[in-house]
This record gives sequence, structure tokens and C-alpha cells, in this order.
Amino acid sequence: MPCPRPLAALAAALVAAAAVPAVAEADGPKARIAQAAPVLPTPDDPGRTSTPGGWRELQWNFLAAEYGIDVEPAWARAAAAGRPGGRGVVVAVLDTGVAYRDHGRFRRSPDLVGTTFAKGWDFVDDDPYPDDHNGHGTHVASTIAERTNNGIAVTGIAYEATIMPVRVLDSRGEGDANVIAKGVRFAARNGADIINLSLEFPGTVRRSEIRGLLRAIRYAHRRGAVLVGASGNEAGKEVTYPARAPEVIAVGATTQHGCLSDFSNEGRGIDVVAPGGGADADLPDDPRCRLDLPPGLDIYQMTFIGRDPSRFGLPSGYEGTSMAVPHVSGVIALILATGVLGPDPTPERIRAHLKATARDLGAPGYDRRYGAGLISANAATASPFQALLTSSG
Repeated sequence: MPCPRPLAALAAALVAAAAVPAVAEADGPKARIAQAAPVLPTPDDPGRTSTPGGWRELQWNFLAAEYGIDVEPAWARAAAAGRPGGRGVVVAVLDTGVAYRDHGRFRRSPDLVGTTFAKGWDFVDDDPYPDDHNGHGTHVASTIAERTNNGIAVTGIAYEATIMPVRVLDSRGEGDANVIAKGVRFAARNGADIINLSLEFPGTVRRSEIRGLLRAIRYAHRRGAVLVGASGNEAGKEVTYPARAPEVIAVGATTQHGCLSDFSNEGRGIDVVAPGGGADADLPDDPRCRLDLPPGLDIYQMTFIGRDPSRFGLPSGYEGTSMAVPHVSGVIALILATGVLGPDPTPERIRAHLKATARDLGAPGYDRRYGAGLISANAATASPFQALLTSSG
């Protein structure tokens, strides 16, 4: 299906912007240099303003400055590869459902009109209609694939990815391990490239209590799905399940200041961090953690106003490792779309690439607070040599 005219125009502009020469003449031999990050046309999404491009005032988390993921050059590279916005990549969102259609009291989010949805399932009510009963799942899905350059609200990371809505959490945001396991298997069997798990069990839950879910995770991993999970929101010293499973990329949360969010779990097994918003953690040895400053902004995407599934806006209050996880899922979609790792990279190769291209935070090298560092969409979609230079800044 052809993309809407504004999005097609943006894609064409991004392709042109990405066409930057990679070789410079020197005196004597030719010297190969890293391609400059493309200069991009700014999408016209207005955020809370009436001005095209106003999304930049809210979505610090997508920008190069203020410890965002630097997504704009990645948009250009995906467009240049012929798959703008991660077109063709399927991301399963296992959550409270998604506002993906008009049905009874439920309405499709205005900023998901035009988004492609794969067939999903509601494992809470056991029916084929995974409508969102909470708003959390719509927020998560919107971070991944909210429409971009459509003059509405804000932008999404992989704005042409396909979302597979899988409801495994109830209206309170709670779910049973066996229900979640069914959702994981469903996503893997139905062609999900990425499975987004913006959910956590209490830190007291042990492997022996969720064996069925861990088997499902291993099954999905063997089938080539990349699983991404939340480290947890208890400010604890251990990663919670399911992110603690070795097959899952474990994601912690950072603030607008580049500090660990005060709620984010840390510990052995953290792979990377991504923007989750909120206040800085009290870490006196980390100069980025500024308790003397007001907390940074939350994570903004279009979702319910309150709990009404027919009223949408850009509510505040969304912060958490749940919000960090879809940043990673969206960047992985762009990695797959650009083909920087080849046509069919394994989940472990993708994990290693994310870590290798992350922006180091905290102690030099890997640490238990930030893992390998803050993900960078720019570095992760560049060629290996470009990525080395980009991630070393």
C-alpha cells in the first residue's frame, strides 16, 4: 500500500539527505572518511503546539541532545535503504492491548491511523480483539510506530513498522505468567521479528515460579525473534523477570540528564539503557545525576486521557522502564530495515551490535547501572566504521 503523500515526501527527502559522499580527496591517495550524519527535514508533527515540528519540544528522548537516542539520522538511513520507518518489520507489543481500531467504546488512536497492524489476540479475554483497556499498551506501541510527518501529535521511532497487538495484561496492568507465555508463543509463531515486553514481575519472583514463560521465551528466541524487556521499576539491585532471562535484552531507564532514573533497577544482566524519564537517581559519584535540578521530562506519546479509550492526548506521567523498552524495540526495527547487519541477523548479533554502538555512561565500559550504555539509533544504523566513531563521542 503506498504511504500517505506527506510521509512519502518525507521519505524522498530523507533519501536525498542520506546521499552524502563517503570518500574525500586528499593530497595523493584517497582518504576514506566516515559519512556525516544526514541533515534531515524535520517532520511536521506539532506536539502540544500549533507549530509544525513542535514535537521536538516534548520528545527530547528522540533527539541527539539531552541524552536522547539520536533517531533522525537513522530515519534517513532506513529511507535510503528503501524501508523508511522500519517498513516490513513486525513488532509484537505484549501489553494491555493497543488502540488499533474502532470497536464499541474503543477508538483507534488518531496518531495510529495509517499504521499497519498484524493479526493479534487478546489472551486475557481469549478473543481476537486485543483492544487496549488501560492506555499503557497504546503508549508503548506509539513510541515504536506512531505515525510521523502527518501533522498530528508526535513521532514514532519505526513509524512504518507493523505492530502486532497481543493483550496479556488486564485493565489494571496485571497479568499471569502463563497468559504472558501464551502471548510470547503466539507472537513467535505468527512472524514477529521483535517482541516488546514492557512488563515486570516483582523482584521476589524466581525462575521456578515462571518456568512456562521461560520456556516460551526460549522458544521465541530459537525462532529468531528478538525479545526486549524491562529491568524493573523497584530501584533494586537485580533485574526482574522476564528481562532477567538470558534470551531477553534487559533495558534500564535514563533521564533527560543522562542519569539512571530513580526507579530503574540495576544489576548483573543489564544490557543497555534507554530514555525512561523521571527524576535522577541519587548517585553522588555520577556527575550527570543532578538532584539540585528539577526532574527531566516524562516520555510523551499519544494515548488515553485518563482511562477513557475514546479520548486521546499527550498525557504526562508516563515514565518507567516500560517506556525505555520500546525505544530499543524501535531502534532494532530500524537496524533490520537498514540492513546494516545483513539480511537476517540473529538475536544475539543484534544484542551485541546494540551494546557495541551504545553511548557509554557511568563508569568506563560495562557497568551494572547502565550496562553497555545508552542506545544510539544513529550509531546502530551506521556502517561498522561509522558506528565506531559515532559511539565514541
